[in-house]
Amino acid sequence: MESYYVVVFGLQVLAVAILEVSKGNKDRIHTTSAFNAFKNNYILVYCLMMAGDWLQGPYVYFLYSHYGFSKGDIGRLFIAGFGSSMVFGTIVGSLADKYGRKRAGITYCVTYILSCFTKHSSQYRVLLVGRILGGISTSLLFSAFESWLVAEHFKRGFEPQWLSLTFSKAIFLGNGLIAIISGLLANTLAGTLGLGPVSPFDAAAFGLTIGLVLICFTWSENYGDPSEDKTLIAQFKAAATIIAADEKIALLGAIQSLFEGSMYTFVFLWTPALSPNDQEIPHGFIFATLMLASMLGSSLASRLMTRMTLRVETYMQVVFFVSAVSLLMPILVNFMGISSDDQGGTMSASGRVLLLSFCVFEVCIGIFWPSIMKMRSQYIPEDSRSTIMNFFRIPLNLFVCLVLYKVDAFPVSVMFGMSSIFLMMAAILQRRLSVVSDKLKTRFVEGRVSAEKEHDSETELLKI
Repeated sequence: MESYYVVVFGLQVLAVAILEVSKGNKDRIHTTSAFNAFKNNYILVYCLMMAGDWLQGPYVYFLYSHYGFSKGDIGRLFIAGFGSSMVFGTIVGSLADKYGRKRAGITYCVTYILSCFTKHSSQYRVLLVGRILGGISTSLLFSAFESWLVAEHFKRGFEPQWLSLTFSKAIFLGNGLIAIISGLLANTLAGTLGLGPVSPFDAAAFGLTIGLVLICFTWSENYGDPSEDKTLIAQFKAAATIIAADEKIALLGAIQSLFEGSMYTFVFLWTPALSPNDQEIPHGFIFATLMLASMLGSSLASRLMTRMTLRVETYMQVVFFVSAVSLLMPILVNFMGISSDDQGGTMSASGRVLLLSFCVFEVCIGIFWPSIMKMRSQYIPEDSRSTIMNFFRIPLNLFVCLVLYKVDAFPVSVMFGMSSIFLMMAAILQRRLSVVSDKLKTRFVEGRVSAEKEHDSETELLKI
């Protein structure tokens, strides 16, 4: 393996270690033993759920290529997954709110395990079914578990501020450390041990099975709106009405769709971007390097969110702008004429530059996840949380499907440019969200002061 990969990986390890070791009392939140037990249980389950997802990440594209499918065929398989998430996402979100988030977590495990099993087949139709199951699972992963956590957190009477601690730690471990370990494990199974590109999917199914057992025996059930007389259509309409009536929720949904749409496009594009002429690259190790960058971002987020004077709505404007610039690099690399012409062999000069810019983007992703979770916990009402969260996923999945549908028509650099434009739009909308929330906060404070003055006046009159 080239020393370049090791150096990039090592520098990020050093940065994460410095951030974590240098944390002082002002960066820590003092909690109770009951909360710590609850938090640790959730994080363990969340890490197992994410391991089931991350183990598959480095080899999804490579596996389909290994079976002999073209770039267009692979794009259509990805479309099936995102399309499935778009079509079924709101339905499963509504079901989670109505029939229980624990049941939704169990459903996630079962459907994703079945999706992993389909990877043993090289038949296109079987793989297509697997992508559809994977799309349903993804909708549940990014809605049901967070909804269960928020509801259970407040049901047990824990402090609202402590929720940020769970979010940041879950992302730091689940989207950081576990992703790194998963990438290295996938590389070891498929490459070093020579078990083939399907072996990481078997490991994912094993981890999901352990998580399934933990959910069944350690989680209690909670609901959004369990009323028997409220149909799925009624829940869907209620969620749409809430989004339309509250500008903050609508802005949050648009921001999430723009960022995640760009992020999922990046998931598809990073492999061909780093090896445009079939260069031999260590997919698992590079994946681990990118996930380490995400871990660095979540470590930064944990510090940012403990600063009482720094609002999420403010610093996320900078994060979106930086992410937009980082995904412009493929276009800048082409413009500057940095070499990528070598056929085969190791990573080219352009690939080395792009790897650094992709690491910057992953740092932004690491900051994004706990930050968007915190904003969702503030703005989205509890009774329709899963439904609204999956509502947000409709436009992002539609965007990704459209991009992948034309994947053969545009160069990789052009698709990165489109993603960069959407990220810039997210920065602008984040600015608007900050302004709207500031106005509401100001009105609240003014109203509170006015009420206190009125109360003081009434008290003085009573004294007279």
